[in-house]
Amino acid sequence: MTDVATTLNNLQNKFNADAAQGMDEVFQFCISDDNDYFIEIKDGACIIETGEHDDPSVTLKMNKDTLKGLLSGEVNGMTAFMTGKVKAEGNMMLATKLNSLFDM
Repeated sequence: MTDVATTLNNLQNKFNADAAQGMDEVFQFCISDDNDYFIEIKDGACIIETGEHDDPSVTLKMNKDTLKGLLSGEVNGMTAFMTGKVKAEGNMMLATKLNSLFDM
């Protein structure tokens, strides 16, 4: 299991189901130096899978160090986006809700 896979699997334990009530969204992560992953949030449940989702709500492109920093809180998402470390496609406002879905 890669560092990114371990980091994402640890998110499962931090998932805030209450914050996800009524959501039906997919966060796609395209990691330039690792595998691609997606997080599917639906009806208060969280599924984390390897690969590409057919219809993501938002796609976030970055390297694995940036992803780990974002998920640990060491990297500010807005700063990473503004400096080009993160590229987003789709519902960019949804990307700002990611941290509220997990107890970081």
